[in-house]
Amino acid sequence: MSTPVVSNFMRQQGFPDEPADACNMRFAGLYFQPRIVFSLVIVGIVLQSPWVFLLLSAVLWWNVLFPGVNPFERAYNRLIATPRGRVPLGAAPGPRRFAQGMAAAFLLGAALSLLAGLHVLAWIFEAFLVVAFSALLFGKFCLGAYVFHLLRGKAGFANSTLPWARPPRSGGA
Repeated sequence: MSTPVVSNFMRQQGFPDEPADACNMRFAGLYFQPRIVFSLVIVGIVLQSPWVFLLLSAVLWWNVLFPGVNPFERAYNRLIATPRGRVPLGAAPGPRRFAQGMAAAFLLGAALSLLAGLHVLAWIFEAFLVVAFSALLFGKFCLGAYVFHLLRGKAGFANSTLPWARPPRSGGA
């Protein structure tokens, strides 16, 4: 059974409501990419390597511009979804792509700051990345998708997708 937190997260990402089993499978698949990216962000922070941040930024910009050929989703589909009989991931909806673009921008900011010798600014970008990825992976809250809905003037909807928000009532006003 899908929990309200998972349902809220899926709605926040731009996916339609679906049966609990399908929702849980898609949710597990959607976490494949951020787990890998966050691990590499930590490597970049430890090494203070602008090249790690530049590479990650480039890959995420690729995902934003060409969502149908996201290498993380292709790897997930080939290595996990297909062998286990799970539903493969398709192209990311707008809120998810916006979140990837936001992460790509912060990764680029960290890389350029390191290249320019602006270490305090790089730490600020890196701290933001750690907070955002931690909220995503441990709190099931995607800051980028939330900001996407706010910028589109849908604050009520954005707030209804917060992890602690109650699920919308079905069948009535």
